Amino acid sequence: MLILRLFIVIVLLLLVVSGVVYLFTRDSRYLRFSWQVIRFSALLLAMFGLLYLLERYALVAWRVLI
Repeated sequence: MLILRLFIVIVLLLLVVSGVVYLFTRDSRYLRFSWQVIRFSALLLAMFGLLYLLERYALVAWRVLI
């Protein structure tokens, strides 16, 4: 869980910094970068969530069978 918290903090910092840099430069590549960071982090968090659910319910089901 510590790794996920660190990941979320880093993602939030990236989004804030890229938003501030966009406000100063008005360069659209920083908005594209923010969108890519959001998509990547959502995909990664979804994968971790699925792995967590799989581990949680697969281990419970495995213990019931044994």
